[in-house]
Order: sequence, then structure tokens, then C-alpha cells
Amino acid sequence: MGHLASHPSKVANETLNILLHAASCSPPAEETGNKIISRDPITQQADGHSTAKFSLVTAPESMAGGWFFAAAPARLCAMGCLVLALPAGQAFLPNFWSRILTFSWDSHTHQYMTEQALLNVTLDTLSAHRLQHFPDTSEQTGLGRGFWRAVGEVVRANANVDFWSSTRSDPEYHFDSERVEGATAKLREFWNQTLMSIRNKEYQGARKSLGQLLHSLQDFYSHSNWVEMGQQSVYLHLLHPEEPSVPVASVDIPTCAECYTTTCRDNVLPKLTQGQHPPLLTTGYFSTHPVKPPGKCSHGGLLDSSRHHEAKGGINKDSTSPIFSPHHYLHTEAARLATVATMAVLLDLRDAVGASSFLRLLSVRQQPALVFVMDTTGSMFEEITAARLRALSIIQDRAHDPEQPGTYLLVPFHDPDVGPVYETEDPEQFMLYLENLTALGGGDEPEMCLSAVLLALTHSPPLSEIFVFTDASPKDAHLNSTVEALALEKQSKVSFLLTEDPSCVGRCRGARRRRQTLSPDRFSLYTRLSLVSGGLTIFTTNNDIQRVSAIVQDNTAGGKVTLLHAEGDSRSVLNHSFHVDQAVKTVTLHLAGIINHCILTSPTGYIQSLLAELGPLAELERFQGLFRITLLPPIKRGQWHLSMWSEGPVTLNAIGDSSVDFLYYFAVEDNGTHPGLAKVEGSPVAGVPTFLVLSVTGLSPHEDVSFTHVTFLGVNGESLLEVPLNSSSSSASGEELIGRMESVPREPFSVRLSGRDGLGGPLERVSTEIIQPTFVQIEVLSAPHLVLGHRAMVRFHVLNHGPGRHFTLTTKDDRGFLSQTGPQNLYIGEKGSITGEVEINTPRTTEPGGAVTLILTVRAQDSPDGNYAVVHLTVTSPDPDLHPPSCSPVQVEAFCPPLCDQGNWTASLTVFDRGRSGLAAIQLSRGKGTLTLVQGQRLRERRKWKIDGKRDQEYGVDRHGIDGHRLKKHRHGRHEVPHLRLGEPPLNISAWANKASLHVRYTSNCCSPQAELLVWDGAGNMMRCHLSSSQEEVTKESASNAERRQIVHFVILMSISVPVLMLPLI
Repeated sequence: MGHLASHPSKVANETLNILLHAASCSPPAEETGNKIISRDPITQQADGHSTAKFSLVTAPESMAGGWFFAAAPARLCAMGCLVLALPAGQAFLPNFWSRILTFSWDSHTHQYMTEQALLNVTLDTLSAHRLQHFPDTSEQTGLGRGFWRAVGEVVRANANVDFWSSTRSDPEYHFDSERVEGATAKLREFWNQTLMSIRNKEYQGARKSLGQLLHSLQDFYSHSNWVEMGQQSVYLHLLHPEEPSVPVASVDIPTCAECYTTTCRDNVLPKLTQGQHPPLLTTGYFSTHPVKPPGKCSHGGLLDSSRHHEAKGGINKDSTSPIFSPHHYLHTEAARLATVATMAVLLDLRDAVGASSFLRLLSVRQQPALVFVMDTTGSMFEEITAARLRALSIIQDRAHDPEQPGTYLLVPFHDPDVGPVYETEDPEQFMLYLENLTALGGGDEPEMCLSAVLLALTHSPPLSEIFVFTDASPKDAHLNSTVEALALEKQSKVSFLLTEDPSCVGRCRGARRRRQTLSPDRFSLYTRLSLVSGGLTIFTTNNDIQRVSAIVQDNTAGGKVTLLHAEGDSRSVLNHSFHVDQAVKTVTLHLAGIINHCILTSPTGYIQSLLAELGPLAELERFQGLFRITLLPPIKRGQWHLSMWSEGPVTLNAIGDSSVDFLYYFAVEDNGTHPGLAKVEGSPVAGVPTFLVLSVTGLSPHEDVSFTHVTFLGVNGESLLEVPLNSSSSSASGEELIGRMESVPREPFSVRLSGRDGLGGPLERVSTEIIQPTFVQIEVLSAPHLVLGHRAMVRFHVLNHGPGRHFTLTTKDDRGFLSQTGPQNLYIGEKGSITGEVEINTPRTTEPGGAVTLILTVRAQDSPDGNYAVVHLTVTSPDPDLHPPSCSPVQVEAFCPPLCDQGNWTASLTVFDRGRSGLAAIQLSRGKGTLTLVQGQRLRERRKWKIDGKRDQEYGVDRHGIDGHRLKKHRHGRHEVPHLRLGEPPLNISAWANKASLHVRYTSNCCSPQAELLVWDGAGNMMRCHLSSSQEEVTKESASNAERRQIVHFVILMSISVPVLMLPLI
């Protein structure tokens, strides 16, 4: 793994000398190179004052020392001692780095179990729903970069339960301290929030609550005595309240015997696992909050202080290390059950929202979003026409694309109006939105452009390309930092197509009236935003805007990767190079600016002067403000060179058609109670040790590709720092790489990944957004759910890593729910910090499942130094309906002769809602017969219903039936009723009889003796009703044992097949 790093905590330092002495080791001394290094202690203090809104916090002096070491045999003794000094985990280990910190290489982490389950269920969904027209359905290659970004969001939300100060010590998030009832309620709350968010198409919020749900669910099997009971299946009651429950041991019942060794065998009292019928559940107590009653089990592990109190020892199964997990010998079984439970939740979620919405939740093979921000003032007729024509061309190109339809988003603006946001997945509807745009009114500069861009960023998915058409400067410049923050958080690019001469300060075109004389640099905020986000700013004309808009089509093509991105800020000679590898099929270069000479050199040394001649290397299209260069086939593999003379600022972008790309984030070690790597929110802090974690996407298991390092590139393309990479070899996502730097550069930079392709040639990919290292940090301490009609406080921490100085703090949300807005001034002393909070009031009229995006930015008043934090909050009901529907047995009639195809059986039953949401939908999920609704009043002629992610789609009753289902005459002949068969989508039943109950009948031949129904209520709670021809009554169960066995078999199969596919990558 190369270089490993760790930071013993305070308690570890207290025990280190004893451990070293016991192991006959000497404390490691300071050395150089790749040898052991001890770090100086870091101290922090707060000095200064703050506004009344903030409370001043003095950061205590603390030892942050440790050793940076190489795994050499000569130092095994020191390494063995060091692992004893690492902090214990309070859950399954968070991520791959946790296994390094604990030396438990074969432990199953939250990251691995979650990634494995998400990948397997996604591949199963593609296969089971006959989506084989997608390539590589059995492999992860074609799932797309967006899929792995979505998986990363779920995984990090899972890990953050261990890292966030508001959740890492709360026993209800981890099934600790016998808080089983509260933890179970929180699980069901997360489930409800996930469903509501998906139905509202708030997928980022859904991924967050799903990650939290999976963390708590997985912890149950590690922290409880479920495995010790000998249970071989998952505990269904956790998410299905109608299933049988196991009682929890009361506070006065002892649960564990004393254990005086690191490995505790049979320390759970027999009466909990053997003598009781049913047995009693218990979970381990951790630390001192809450206080462990005498005789109770501890979590256990080196840093769990409760392990010293009666009963000593512990029962956690978090890892394979006895130092951290007293029941380490049961870790594999706990991880197996946790993985099966994770799979079951994902399968239930897929059934509840439908396959299409499930795939959209994870951005599976989704077309890139098409996002337009349109100035609609009177001077914009040509620009609106160009956008229409370009959108039509893109839609026609995508007509036969097998990928899922992407998001189409339009945000119009002029002064003073912004919006509304027109969002759809239907390209024809998007064209209709564009056709209805008219260029009227306004005409005086500036306009509310940044407000519109902020709306577009809020509503568009991550990794989007946003295109702004305008000829006016921004009136809302105060939003610049907020817009930059959201663009960087979502890794979305913002490009501006400006039909205005930036040097024009009077009435150059006569199209706009100006309230005052405007500066020639009034478009500088646009230029900066495009630079920071990795987009382009193009100054063109009305005559050329249609042709210039070709960059929209180039940049929203599927499988687009960046090979080169560089800026030139003055009149100069610019020289750049880029590599074309065997995975790249086409290459297009965009030069935004003015150049008077451009020479392209191929890998074989052939030279073509692009402005002066035609040639075999490339074709040049020249427009006002843009040069578009297309390499001609066959494209030579290797290094290409481009040399040009610029007449001012120039942006160069080279893109190729390839599936191989990467995602990355910065991280720091978190050694509180959960060892692992915690993602850095916002920009990294300059000058401090930091990790870079990368995931390579789109690699085929059969490709022989290797990656060696990343290079941090300055804004002009110069190299600032090279960081070697190692493979984590522990991720289900394929090629995961990690690099460590002793010090983050102080200059802004972008990231270039370098390696070798299967032919041994160079392979490079570039991420174009500009990272701006900083000396100030914002840490969000709590991100509560927003309850209708209530107030919520979001707490945060601002840390100043530089000298004492004044800062400006701004807060902005997209719904206007903040009780206080506007900038606030604060002073933070050298190495000091301030804790603050903002209040959000959620109106009662807000729709449950909606989202609120909160953006916090902090800027130094004496320098460009600043940072940001983006918080995605979910709106919930104060009293959500958590009760699923139920199935009541009525009658089973069966006539099944020896020849099964000559007989039939019928089951009649009533489904009813036990909550207050009413019945919503029903589906036949298993069985080859027919399900018929047999009682109810006449269906309404038209009814709007949200189903399978489709918002406000109308379904009417015609010869094909409601929701496209066939109709069948009611047995009394009064009216027609629909019936369902296997494979058909859920049927809307909210219009039948009363919303609380419904009678249904299932009929099948005797060759298919089993069936299963799925029933939903209006809140999204789901019930599984199992039918059998061999029983005299209908049984009800949340998930049949047969299906659970199938899940186990599926997990075993995929756990074998997926690693085999990934062997070439490891």
C-alpha cells in the first residue's frame, strides 16, 4: 500500500509507553525519507470577538502527533505497537482506510458492504427488467460516471454517521446501549424520508437518508447479540413492524459475564440466547454516555472506557482485530447478515419506487443533463432561436440512445423576474418550453443572471453542464461566492455565451439601455465563475451565436472526458500538449478567445498550421470568439502539441469520447472513535497533510490499465505538485486509488490523472474545476431534518488556520426559509475558531420530501481567502405515517388434479391501510395468474398519480385501462375493473371504493401454486402479501422466507462473480 499514516489519540498516547514496553519496543525516533517521522504537536487558540449570533469557542491544546511509516520488516515491532495505540471503532469500520489504520485487512467495512449491495442490485435491476439493450449489463463498465458519483454520495453519507459530531456518539444511530426501540424508529424514519425524497425527485436528499439508514441497519448485526443467538436470517421487524419482534433485555437484567481477555468467547449470558423463548436482545454500551448499568455488555475495544466496568469485555463484531472487536471471530457472520439486510432494503426500495426511479436515484446510464439559463429581454431573439435549434439537434441525436433519458432544465430571467424553473425528462416538453420563450421587455443592463444560475445549479443533477445565454452583466453580484460554492460542490460546469463586446461601455449595438456608465470588466464575474467551475466564457455576436452553440452539443455528449484544460491571461505564446490513448475515439478542441497563429503537431511529428491551411490532422471552424478544432481520423495515439499566439485571455479545452474517467475528493484522517478517512467538505486547507482519493470509472475488467500519479496543475497548465498513487484494493467500485501529500499547494490548481493504457502508452484525464486551497474552514456540526411548521438550527464551526483577521459570513438557502439573511462580520483570532448556528423556519405548506439547499460561505476581508459548505436538508412531516398496509385472509378455493394444468385455484382477500394515508397502489410481484379488483366504485375518468418517478402524468380510462392495464367486466356487469399480471407496473388504486380497504381476487392454474402481492399506501409504506394454493388461508409477511433465501443466494453468487470480474483491476 505504500505509505501509511496514523495519529494516536490522547488515550492512545497514555497507553503507548506501556504497550511499547510490553512488546519490548523502543519509541520510534525521528528519521527521514520513507522512514518513521514524528510530528510536532499542534496547538490552537481563539482570540478576538464575534457577533451576538455566535458563541466564542477556544480550541483546546491537543497532541496531534503520530508516525508516518513504511511497512518494512525491520519495523514490524514498532508497527505492531502502533496498531495497539489506534482508536477503537464504534461501528463496522467506515471505509477502506480504516482497515489500514487497524491492520484488519480482511474486515468488511461499511463502504465495501454498501458498494457491493448497490452494484449487485443495480446489475440485477438492469437484467431483471429486460434492459439488455444496454451494453455490459453483467459488468460495471457501462454504468456511467454519474452512477459512481451517486454511489459515493450514499457511501459517504453512511460513513459520516461515524464522523459527524452530532451522530457519532448518539447510540440511536448505532444500535448501542440497548437503545433498540429508538434506533428502530430512526431506521423507519430514514426509510420514510428516502421514499418521500425519491417521489419528489430530490435524489441527493434520498441518497443521504439511504446512506444513514444503511449505516444503522448494518451496525445492528455488529453491535447486538443477534449473531450470538445463532440467527441465520435478518431481523425483519427492524423495518417491517408487522413482523414478530424480539424483546429487549430490561435495564435490571444482566446480559454479559466478565471477560478479562481481548477475545471474549461465550460472555453473553446463556439465558439471553438459549434459555429464553423467545430470547432477549441486547446491544453493547459504549463509553460513559449513557452510563452502563452493572452486568450489562460493553461495546468493547481498546478505547471503549465502559469495558472496564462490570461486566468487563465487550461484544462488538466490527472488525477481525481482537484489539478492536472482542467478538472478532463472529465478524464474518455479522457482515454476511448486514450485507443480506442491505440487499433486502435495496430490493424493497426498488419495488416501492419502481425500477426506473431506482435507476434514476443512482444515475445509472443516464444521459447528460441539458441545462439552459436564458436571458429573455428584448435583445435576445437570436440567442433564444440559437438555443432552440441547438436543443433540437441534441434531442434528435439522442433519439436512438439506449441510455435513460436525462434531465432537461430551463431557467429564464430578466430584471426583476427570475424563473420559474422548467424541469422535465421529456425532450418534447422541453422543446415546448423553449418555443414558448419570447424576447420582450427589459432592455436595460444589468440583469439578474446569477440568481438564475443559482436556480439552475440547485435543480440540476451533479456533474451537469450549464449554459448561460445573455448579453448583460450581473445585477446580483453579491451571489458570486454562493454560486461558486454550489458549482464546486456539485462538480458542475458553468459556461457563458455572451453576445456583447466586453469593451463596450456605451450604446454599441443600441439593443440595451444602460442606467449608468459600465466598466469594461463588468463581465469578470462570469469569466471567474467559468474558470473556477471548468467551463468557458465566449464573447461572440448574434451572427455567430448559432454556430458557437455547437459547444453545447460537444460538451453534453455521453462519454465525454477532458484531456486538457488551460488558461492564458494575456497576450503571449502558449504551448500545451495532451495525450490520446487507445480508449479515446474522437477529439475536439475549443479555443475561447482571439488567436492569430495556431500550429498543431501530431505524435509522429507532422505539423499543420490550422489558421493558414487545410491538412490531414484536423479541421478548424472559426467563429467570433471561438475556434473549434476536430482531429481527423485516423487519430494517432500519443502526445499532441498545440502552439498558439493569443491576443488576450484564452481558454483551451480538449475533450475526447471515452468511457474511462475519474472522480476524486480530498480527505483527512478521523481518529475520534471511528478510524477512517473523512471527506473534506469545501476546499482543502493549504499547507497541511491531506489525502486524495480517486475512483476510476468506465474500466473494463479485461483492460490492462495502470495509474501511477496525479499532477496538480496551475491555472495556466504548469505543474505544481506530483502525488504518487496506490490502489486501496478494497472497494467494490473497481479501481480506487489513494495519494497522500505532506502539504496542499497554496496556489489554485486542477487535477490530472496519469497512467498507462493497455498498449503501454500514456493515459491522462483532467478534472477541469479549479481547487482553491485556503486557510479558513467551515465544518457543519449538525444537519437536522426540517419538520413542517417547526424551526431547526444548523450548527457550524469556522476555523481560522491563518493570522487573526476579519471575515464575512454569508448564508443563503434556495427556499427563503432562513430567519436571518445578509452578510455578517466576525473576527477570528490566529488559529482560533467560532461556533455559530443559523435558524430555518419550515412553513406548514411545504411538501414533505422536498429539499432545502443551504449554502454557507466565509471570506477574509483582507484577501481572497475563503471557503464554503453546502448542506442538503430534507423536509419531513411532524407525524409521518409509518404503518404499512395489511392483508386480511378471506378464502382459498383450490381444485388441483395430478395434471396441474387442468386445475385452478383462487384466493380472495382484503387489503387495507392501517395508517391515515390511504391505499395507493398494488402490483403482482410473483405468480403466473391474474389479480382482479372485485369491489369498488367507478373509477374517475382522469386522475393524476405519481408512480415510478413520473410526476403529474395523467392516466385515463380507455380500452387499455387505467395506467395502461387491461380492463375486465365486473362480475355483476356494473362496470369494468382492471386486472394485473406479472411484469406489469403498479396499478393506482387510490380511486377505488374507500381509500382504506379493497377486495381483490387472484386466480391461477395449479402449476403456479405461489403468488405475492405488493401493496403501497400514500406515504410509500409497502406490504408483501403471500398467497399459496396449498393453504386454507392467506398468509401475510413483509418479505417471504423464500425471497430472503433467494437474496442470500444472490448475494453469495454476486460476491463470487463480481470479484472475479474485478481481478484484473486488483
